Amino acid sequence: MNIHCLGINHRTAPIDVREKLWFSSNEIPHLLSTLKLMQLKELVLISTCNRTELFYVPQESRTNEEPLWRILANRKGIEDSIEESHFYSLASVYAVKHLYGVASGIDSMVLGDVQILNQMKEAFALARESKTTSLLLNRLFNTAFQVGKRVRTETEISEGAVSISYAAAELASKIFEDLTKHTALLIGAGETGELTAKHLASKNLGNLLITNRTRKRAEELAAALNGRVIDFEKLLTELSHVDIVISSVEAPTYIVSAKDIKQAMKFRANKPLFIIDIGVPRNIDPQANDIDNVFLYDIDALNHIIDNNLARRQAEIPKIQQIIFDELTQYIAWHDSLDVTPTIRQLREQFENIRQEEVKKHIHHFSSDKQEEIEILTKRILNKILHTPMVNLKNGTTQVTDDDARTKIHTLRHLFGLDKKAD
Repeated sequence: MNIHCLGINHRTAPIDVREKLWFSSNEIPHLLSTLKLMQLKELVLISTCNRTELFYVPQESRTNEEPLWRILANRKGIEDSIEESHFYSLASVYAVKHLYGVASGIDSMVLGDVQILNQMKEAFALARESKTTSLLLNRLFNTAFQVGKRVRTETEISEGAVSISYAAAELASKIFEDLTKHTALLIGAGETGELTAKHLASKNLGNLLITNRTRKRAEELAAALNGRVIDFEKLLTELSHVDIVISSVEAPTYIVSAKDIKQAMKFRANKPLFIIDIGVPRNIDPQANDIDNVFLYDIDALNHIIDNNLARRQAEIPKIQQIIFDELTQYIAWHDSLDVTPTIRQLREQFENIRQEEVKKHIHHFSSDKQEEIEILTKRILNKILHTPMVNLKNGTTQVTDDDARTKIHTLRHLFGLDKKAD
């Protein structure tokens, strides 16, 4: 199986190396065209923040001696800051299995990452537009997408939040069924708080208020998330009007006491108040959790949720490995069927089955002494019909390149329905 993968990812290289080898969607088409001229018949380049992987089919006798990893490094001008040890190289079944693992989300930095499948589809679309794919990689990537689809419908690998920010947003959506009717207050505009606010916004949060000791930073974030800035000194008065509080600031003592929250709950008519305290040290007095209808979660509580969700995802891995094995087996069978011998055998078997079915339907119309003659006659007719196509099929695939031969055999198999699974 002449399929290869050259890659670099989060397991083989640090972020400061990976980011230098990231190719944008504008860079990829020209790179694909350049690489195809270097005796690569088919190729697809996947490039994300965590991986850059080239899947390719080389010519039977590739004479260019320059390693592909060096060509990629030279294209980005980083040949002095990247080493061959940062890369991995896979071939044949191992390359196919790796792609299926990527599509399933079990090879991602975040187990069960749902974004990678869309990134793979975009990479494949760019390759198709650049005309750098053909029979083998078209089939390979379509089956990889099938793996991803099966994994997401047949397993729970993507269920449950596995980051602090997403866990916080997920909890909020469970406590408040319809977030469009609710308001959140973000205290502090740090990275985790910002990510939490973004996740809430993606869940159609009604309103977002932002406060920060440095007002300029709050205004920048408010502009990005369509929020409204309030003065930091006035945050306690807003507790009566918001439903969700996300706090992530550096402070030596609690910035909100249990007494403050108890007072706010009186004005809220005891409506639920959901508080996410991401601060270290903690920003919110933990005794607030004893107040009715106040739901307070700190870093430890969120990490406990994340650990449980990760355990659930990891428990799904055996199911995913079975899906990968099933699809890998089918791809290998399809690839092997492109050899002329199994195709001739299956074609003959198919015609023989048709002959037997038709003879069985009508043999009773003939006397017993004629039935044997019918068998012999129909077999002779079948053999004569198939003789010339079979000879031409054998001879026609020995006088062309492997790629052309596979294409012809694939077309014949599709024409006569020899593959159980459609492309």
